[in-house]
Amino acid sequence: MAIQFDLAGSQYDGARDYQEDAYLITHMTDKDGKPSALVIVADGMGGHAAGNVASNMAVQAFSKHVSSNYPTEHPGEVLHQAVLKANSSIRETVKETPALAGMGCTMVAAILEGNNLWWASVGDSHLYLLRNKELSKKNADHSYGGFLDRMAAAGTPVEPEQGLARNMLMSAVTGDEINEIDVPVTPFELRPGDRVLICSDGMDTLSAGKIIQFSEWSGSPKECAETLLQAVKDTNMPKQDNTTAVVVNIKEKAEAAVAAAPAPAPVADTNRNYDEQLTPEPTVTPLPEPQSAAVEKGGKTGIVIGIAAVVVIGIGVGVFMMQGGKQDAGPATAEVSTAPADTEEEAATEPVTETDEETTPAATATTEATTPEKPATVSETATASTAPTAAGTSYADGSEFHDTLKNGSAGPAMIVIRGGEYEMGSPGSSRHGDERPRHTVKVKKLAVSKFEITFEQYDQFANAAGRKLPDNLFLDRKTHPVIFVTWDDAYYYAQWLGEQTGATYRLLSEAEWEYAASTGKKSPHWWGYNMEPDMAHCQLGCSTPYDPKKPTAVGSFKPNPFGVYDTAGNVAEWVEDCWHEDYTKAPTNGKVWVGGDCVFRAVRGGSYFSPEDSIRHSKRDKFKSDQAYDHIGIRVVRELE
Repeated sequence: MAIQFDLAGSQYDGARDYQEDAYLITHMTDKDGKPSALVIVADGMGGHAAGNVASNMAVQAFSKHVSSNYPTEHPGEVLHQAVLKANSSIRETVKETPALAGMGCTMVAAILEGNNLWWASVGDSHLYLLRNKELSKKNADHSYGGFLDRMAAAGTPVEPEQGLARNMLMSAVTGDEINEIDVPVTPFELRPGDRVLICSDGMDTLSAGKIIQFSEWSGSPKECAETLLQAVKDTNMPKQDNTTAVVVNIKEKAEAAVAAAPAPAPVADTNRNYDEQLTPEPTVTPLPEPQSAAVEKGGKTGIVIGIAAVVVIGIGVGVFMMQGGKQDAGPATAEVSTAPADTEEEAATEPVTETDEETTPAATATTEATTPEKPATVSETATASTAPTAAGTSYADGSEFHDTLKNGSAGPAMIVIRGGEYEMGSPGSSRHGDERPRHTVKVKKLAVSKFEITFEQYDQFANAAGRKLPDNLFLDRKTHPVIFVTWDDAYYYAQWLGEQTGATYRLLSEAEWEYAASTGKKSPHWWGYNMEPDMAHCQLGCSTPYDPKKPTAVGSFKPNPFGVYDTAGNVAEWVEDCWHEDYTKAPTNGKVWVGGDCVFRAVRGGSYFSPEDSIRHSKRDKFKSDQAYDHIGIRVVRELE
């Protein structure tokens, strides 16, 4: 029986004011070319700095080894060697930096491949299986208490030694020889309806009954992870340890093809069921400097456990996970030529030419003079006049309007962008092959949603179409961009707007999106060549006060010179194009690119947990169109011509 799986993770700091854990969820492809996934949870020990170093280092070394040796006929052997590589990386670091002596971590890692679950674990983190409302721990417990329990279960009980605590670790990844590594010879067979929970021992705050109860109340993996962590928080346990939870839902994969959403062209797109949720490759956070030679003690006997989220990604992946971004450079190409300005004022402010990234000093990058001093808010735009919906209506460049829905309410705020030509993609010397070749594209005049579509706006469609999203996402539905929407959800939302208004609404093409985001510039960001503070919401490099674990309200930053908000970071955005590996034979008229791999759809803009490099306007990513992600939302276009 074929299965597919969805997965997501989350973390809770507990009573600690620092984090030492790291977790990773990443996409892979097995030996048969089918999607698989790697999940790693590392629970750091050794104090604030040292625990963070150990967990991040272990995750990085482990992931690198698996990625270099996968796919394989022997996943168990690869996992076993990956544990040794992680241990070796800690040993070498301690040799170079003696102040870090005593640091280490526990680890549990799993490969989901077809119906099989392979794992390797060291320490007392957990790999649970929830099946038929029964919770069972699949991996070994390498604590002293776990040893006593195993001996008792084998019929050879051992009297506990006085002075030894049950939570004392008997095996860990510390750079020394590892006493025990739990790697099964054969995999565990998964079934539809199973739920796998991979977590740190902070989850011990909840009884098995509570874990079952809260899991049964939850639908999606993301909802389950958040619900379990909220339950841990609600216990208000003194000295609550940090907790990491990754949840995997196993479900039957329908054999029959599922009809795709109407495509922009006759493209075969019938295989719309996939084996897992695409997630990014890891980018581990920089290692902190050790605070002192003394190693902090506590929590487990002789160790401190905490959480340091490795949740840094460039788009390409979901639920506080990781993916490296892409960047490019190359030979100079034709200068950007924009469409003639409609007014003398426009002609005075619109740049006439742009030079290439590799030849333009960062110091010359400037922000358009028309950029407002402070960002607008959703409520400030709510009073904009409602535009007629009749076809052929003329709109001035830069004007804003709302079309009227059938119930009399206003549709999304739309802003008119003049047509023009620009250079799409990255230069020929770029290391990002999917962003090449750079080519000239002519985009017609159009209206783009000024903000990313909010939960409240999407809810109008969802309530009518039966696509209701969860309410307990801890986000203000009125001001925050909608997430957890599939490409189909985004597609049909745009179609619904058209039905409601009588106008033509759709998702942007990749070319239209990049033009609207870049304003025709070749610099990596619309504001210039260097990252500047408080310009976008992302995980690394953005320097903003907002929570890097979730999106912020739309319109929290300045708009670009076209008047469009949040084209860099916050949430990524589905576009209409099927995925193409590069721009070879890409259209030059700005239209949706037909053909390609419609199992995946293009996603643009980066998100709140992307690194700086991944919020460049030329950055491209692909995600499975029938999967919903916690960092991908919606922006729409309304045709004017």
